[in-house]
Amino acid sequence: MKVFFTAAKEILASDAILRNEPLSQHSTFRIGGKADYFVKPENERELGEIIRLAKDCGIAFSVIGCGSNILFSDKGYQGVIITTLGLKELHIDGTEIVAGAGLTLPQLSSVAQKNSLDGMRFMCGIPGTVGGGIYMNAGAYGGEIADILVSSRYYDTSSGEICELSSLEHDFAYRHSSYMEHPERIILSAKFALAQGCADDIKKECDELLRKRAEKQPLEFPSAGSTFKRYPGFFTAQLIDESGLKGYSVGGAQVSEKHAGFVINRGGATSSDVLELIEYIKAKIKKTHGIDIECEIRFIGEE
Repeated sequence: MKVFFTAAKEILASDAILRNEPLSQHSTFRIGGKADYFVKPENERELGEIIRLAKDCGIAFSVIGCGSNILFSDKGYQGVIITTLGLKELHIDGTEIVAGAGLTLPQLSSVAQKNSLDGMRFMCGIPGTVGGGIYMNAGAYGGEIADILVSSRYYDTSSGEICELSSLEHDFAYRHSSYMEHPERIILSAKFALAQGCADDIKKECDELLRKRAEKQPLEFPSAGSTFKRYPGFFTAQLIDESGLKGYSVGGAQVSEKHAGFVINRGGATSSDVLELIEYIKAKIKKTHGIDIECEIRFIGEE
């Protein structure tokens, strides 16, 4: 570990490598113990060098964006957590946008709107990054990443090479991309194809979508966003509501009273609370409706 820290200081800025960092500060759930190291590379070169260093030192590493679809363990993480938030490349060429993996989806949606480019309205309120959005084919209000993605670039941690995938090679499906089957691939940037539009009209609809989101979702509490994937033919939140689980709590974790599809941190929730509540919900839905719902939150650390 000492060798890693010494070498990492030669790669990163002094404030870009943190020791014993509380992961609760890097998760929208506001839950998680400490990571041995938390690093913030500012570009693709630094990202690649830090990953190679961790591998050479035999230290476990995990790459995240802004921590919006993640539950960190109460026990923290023995190794290195790497955030891609420093990858903020942004180029506009006609109706195409190239964006770094660390840009947030609302940031990118805003850039598109201000440049009168249409196609990203749906992502104006999704609390994730470009990298995370591609990884899970994020979507809302009838739109999803698969609709507009041309290609993405990734760093292959196995070979050390930077490669590119066409849209078709992402094997997109509902809340799925081929990146889920290839954890060795770290998304660096992406190209999107949009359409010419009217900035004022786009902003008007985005404002309306944000209003609806604030009205219907428990944005006043920490959460990881929607907790479960939609089950074919059903609205999962409705199933949870019909099972009488709105407001049900385990410790500080609660099924939102505002939107049953969200597990929220009412205050002081632990990852154990959240995991226990998720399993209870799944068992209850299985009993009442005979189906198996799937959690879409990524868990990082030791259970």
